[in-house]
Amino acid sequence: MPSSVEMGKILSGTQIARQIREQLRNDVNALRKSVPNFQPRLVIVQVGGREDSNVYIRMKLQAAKEIGIEADHVKLPRTTTEVELLNTLESLNNDPKTHGIIVQMPLDSEKPINSRLVTDSVTPEKDVDGLNTVNEGRLAIGDLNGFLPCTAYGVIELARRANVNFVGAEAVVLGRSKIVGTPTAELLKWNHATVTTCHSKTKDLPGQCRKADILVVAIGQPELVKANWIKPGAVVIDCGINAIKDPTTKSGQRLVGDVAYEEASQVASYITPVPGGVGPMTVAMLMQNTVQSAKKAAEALINRQWNLSVLPLKLLSPVPSDIQIARSQTPKNIDQLAEEIGLLPSEISQYGSKKAKVSLSVLKRLDDQKNGKYVVVTGMTPTPLGEGKSTTLLGLVQALSTHLKKNTFGTMRQPSQGPTFGIKGGAAGGGYSQVIPMEDVNLHLTGDIHAVTAANNLLSAQLDARIFHEATQKDQALYDRLVPKIKGTRKFSNIQLRRLQRLGITKTDPDSLTEEERSRFARLDIDSNNIVWNRVMDINDRYLREITIGESPTEKGLSRKEGFAISVASEIMAILALANDMRDFKDRLSRMVVAFSKTGKPITADDIGVTGALMVLLKDTIEPTLLQTLEGSPIFMHAGPFANIAHGSNSIIADKIALKLVGEDGFVLTEAGFSSDIGMEKFFNIKCRASGNIPNAVVLVSTVRALKMHGGGPAVTPGAPLAAAYTQENLDLLRKGIPNVLKHISNAVKFGVPVVVAINHRETDSEAELNLLRSACKGAGAFDAVISRHWSHGGTGAIELAKAVVTAAEQPSKFRFLYDLDMTIEQKIEIISKEMYGAGDIKYSEVAKKKLKQYEEQGFGNLTICMAKTPLSLTADPSIKGAPSGFTLPINDMSISVGAEFIIPVTGAGIYIADWNLWHGITLHSVLPLTKPNILRLDTCFANYVSIFRTRLEMSFNLHTCLGITKMPGLPTRPAIYDIDLNIETGEIEGLF
Repeated sequence: MPSSVEMGKILSGTQIARQIREQLRNDVNALRKSVPNFQPRLVIVQVGGREDSNVYIRMKLQAAKEIGIEADHVKLPRTTTEVELLNTLESLNNDPKTHGIIVQMPLDSEKPINSRLVTDSVTPEKDVDGLNTVNEGRLAIGDLNGFLPCTAYGVIELARRANVNFVGAEAVVLGRSKIVGTPTAELLKWNHATVTTCHSKTKDLPGQCRKADILVVAIGQPELVKANWIKPGAVVIDCGINAIKDPTTKSGQRLVGDVAYEEASQVASYITPVPGGVGPMTVAMLMQNTVQSAKKAAEALINRQWNLSVLPLKLLSPVPSDIQIARSQTPKNIDQLAEEIGLLPSEISQYGSKKAKVSLSVLKRLDDQKNGKYVVVTGMTPTPLGEGKSTTLLGLVQALSTHLKKNTFGTMRQPSQGPTFGIKGGAAGGGYSQVIPMEDVNLHLTGDIHAVTAANNLLSAQLDARIFHEATQKDQALYDRLVPKIKGTRKFSNIQLRRLQRLGITKTDPDSLTEEERSRFARLDIDSNNIVWNRVMDINDRYLREITIGESPTEKGLSRKEGFAISVASEIMAILALANDMRDFKDRLSRMVVAFSKTGKPITADDIGVTGALMVLLKDTIEPTLLQTLEGSPIFMHAGPFANIAHGSNSIIADKIALKLVGEDGFVLTEAGFSSDIGMEKFFNIKCRASGNIPNAVVLVSTVRALKMHGGGPAVTPGAPLAAAYTQENLDLLRKGIPNVLKHISNAVKFGVPVVVAINHRETDSEAELNLLRSACKGAGAFDAVISRHWSHGGTGAIELAKAVVTAAEQPSKFRFLYDLDMTIEQKIEIISKEMYGAGDIKYSEVAKKKLKQYEEQGFGNLTICMAKTPLSLTADPSIKGAPSGFTLPINDMSISVGAEFIIPVTGAGIYIADWNLWHGITLHSVLPLTKPNILRLDTCFANYVSIFRTRLEMSFNLHTCLGITKMPGLPTRPAIYDIDLNIETGEIEGLF
């Protein structure tokens, strides 16, 4: 009851609604200040055009305008079907810039539409009318955090503004509609009133109403409630609005409520007028709900702290196999993880329940958000066993996110099926620092590599088809088939118009071209001896390295030498990793040089008309795949370019989305393939230059074992037991090898980025060895050097490393590129070779000199440099360990990837491009100098050193490989295929390591 009784006091909804709108206007202005370019938005969907609905809609639009809410009126015709209406609502549900959705009732459609289905199709988070069953259910159980039905909400707010005391009051609600009566009764109940709900079937309505301290009338009968129905001093809230005849008015009618106002006002203490009572409050509360929804959306943008649920680890000693550990953990459903890190349901496309593609629309939604800290994980020169960069990255992600409670993303490359079935048997981290589900990661995942394969081979097919058709047709016939008449009309396609522009032909009518112009347009004049595009497949198949195609009689003798590369060696894969957005992706694909004409002119993918088709095949590949670590931290896995012929990093797009999702105080950790001289250098000079993302810190992975090898220790061979020097303390050997890691520290420092050395702990490392290494690293300029046990302990084993990374990343950025793009190709190669490797001189072969000159003349001199070099040494010779300096670096060949925008100088003469073969193979270069006489006696060479190959498990070796780079690995004598199987009883995959 009011604090003091005064009969007939008007409870003006118009006045209170004005006060509410004023407050909401202030709230909206504050939102805009806190979040730049933020705009609350309400969408009103109307089917048909009932005039009474139009009146209500105009009121809502006007109120929204006054407050500063962007309000849109979506008016659908009376012919709208239920499906069409539901599709409209689904689109609005998925629009992150829409904060409130209402469907104007009643629906005015010629088609049958289930109104209950419609109201339930508005997502509860945007249901500002409060009519979704979920919001109704919340109200029914007393959860008032959802949206409240606007009229009922307005009733309570009116009473509250009149200082009505609900606690213990007798409240009667006359009417039980789901829009007004029922929710009003619920709200009164949860405000501690004792509530009676009456309706048309209630006996003795007047008697029931006379009990009420608070009487809410929503019965839909004009002036039903008389003065004698009202308890003296009661608060009367009239929700009805009815038009009755009144000959005294111009319109012949007037609006009245469900209460006989004139006589009731003599009895009630407070009473709402009609109009001007509950009606304005309904609109005001609709606006309040919309602003409330917008505030939640803005808060999600401002407060980026994730509520990440952690998956606990069950640590065992000794540490089980990777697959045993992976299978012992049950991943979260991917939609749960997506919600935890701030993704909207409309921004993910699930592939099953444990992985999902993430839409690039996230970047648009979070465009105004500041990026998080950007950290790259690289390494020292490794042993053939690897020193654990991926495992370190994953352990750090777990430590930062689940233990230090920092928003943290890891971004990684996708493994190829080549190593999975060849040597590695999987590549998803190790120990208690892994990506799960392991089987999905190592097999098809979301099919990106297969799509790259299909696109690459479509281009090959079109290239060979074009050679065939040009060779077998005259100019006019060729032109007529390229621009055919369809229903008497012919026109150029968009891609053909682009070719005309490149040729300087401004005409757009195919019939207007001269004979000379038609010939120039139609004939690419491809030199079949100068084709630089290969077919690909995602399997190690040595017999496809060189093949002959076109042997069928139907190819009319147009056979030629061809070769397959593995899919991840395709330029398309490199472009996928370097594209900033869909347009950049398409532009880069269009510029790929696939061959040269007989006059030496480059021929691009756009010239042969395939760019659009490539995009259709690749449209989903540009979205990164969301996965999780063993402890439930988010991981993006996207793209898988090689670290030699390409830059060896995951995609720019995955990093960009992750940097937005973690927020200003969060971290994104990414990995650069191989060591600092290769992967890190390319990461900085190629990837960071393309993306514009500035790194904050480097994590340099090292091990005592690798440094002992560089100090002169015995050969480290896959499959063979480690020598005693590696399992027993040997400070002298370690001391001699430490210059290698110091060189890598120096490499990172040259970019102006703080370096944290991660010393991956092994049980055989002694305290004296670890202390010696830590001291040497810190003395050489490392920001810190930390021992990490993430392989055996997961995130808890990397907490101290994570703390060091956080502190390092807080240092002011002094990042700088190693070279300027306007330098000559030679100058850029010299800077990389001398600064990163320690070379004293560079020696070019005649082939390399010729190509270098050609690239400069063709205008490609301003591209970045992507060196192809062994990762097993700072030199081009994998047998040379330590940190040599002053050596001569041989550049034997060059190639170019115009779409990826880099030039590839090929160093040495026996480089295995496939990461796994680099670690497990042996090159001829490492055992015999490739002088001309030796090249002529390769068969003898192979026979002489067959015993060496056997001691290295007879891993992939091929004479063709020894003479240069191979993009197609081969299977070893005993590949992982022997161990991989499907258990048909359990459905589990067996044999992944």
